[in-house]
Amino acid sequence: MRLPRLKVHSLDVYFELCGCVLRRDGLSAAETRSQTVSGTMSEEGSESSSQAVTMADVQQLVKKKDAIEAQIKAYYDILEGQNKAGMDEPLVDVEGYPRNDIDVYEVRTARHNIICLQNDHKALMKQIEEALHHLHARDREKHRLDEAEVHPEVMEQENSLPAAFAKVDTVSPGSPAHISGLQVGDEIIEFGSVNTENFQNLQNIATVVQHSEGNPLNITVIRNGQTVHMSLTPQRWSGRGLLGCNIIPLQH
Repeated sequence: MRLPRLKVHSLDVYFELCGCVLRRDGLSAAETRSQTVSGTMSEEGSESSSQAVTMADVQQLVKKKDAIEAQIKAYYDILEGQNKAGMDEPLVDVEGYPRNDIDVYEVRTARHNIICLQNDHKALMKQIEEALHHLHARDREKHRLDEAEVHPEVMEQENSLPAAFAKVDTVSPGSPAHISGLQVGDEIIEFGSVNTENFQNLQNIATVVQHSEGNPLNITVIRNGQTVHMSLTPQRWSGRGLLGCNIIPLQH
């Protein structure tokens, strides 16, 4: 039986005439269930936030987000199928009667469910953002603790190194010193028979070089907080001297 076209001032009245059960705030039973689901998700989010967040938790939240976006699209498809009613098109005609070219109840339900799901989507995006923030904060804290554990080890190693008595000031390209791997800034703790214990002045090194021409010398230096060993053979080359480097004493 077709209802007579009655001019109504409220769509709620129209739905009651059609035999549809509506709450006085205009929400259908299906819409009420949607709100219940939304509330449940919020409670789950509150419980999960009190626990340690894992990447699996973030992935689960992303899955929920994708599901909500799929539902929103489905409801928009319903509105598109209802003569492109959309979210804002009026549900009554110019004379104030319910439109007879669309299913007004279905459009109203779809619209409200879209609004509910969009609110759920917004809350879920906030949960994802907070979860990622917790993950990044935990990674930063782990990195800080790792560095704190390594730093004492480096300090201990540096403190255990013997004091250097001389420093390499310059190294000429192609020189015996350059070929051996000696670098500017290297701090010398051993040069042949000269070491921290017996070093007096640079003449000690000069004497060792003069008596070791053509013979390799064991050199130990400190470079970037680490000891580096190399072999240096004093010999004639195209430049001045037997080494091709300048060494200056360190004051302690």
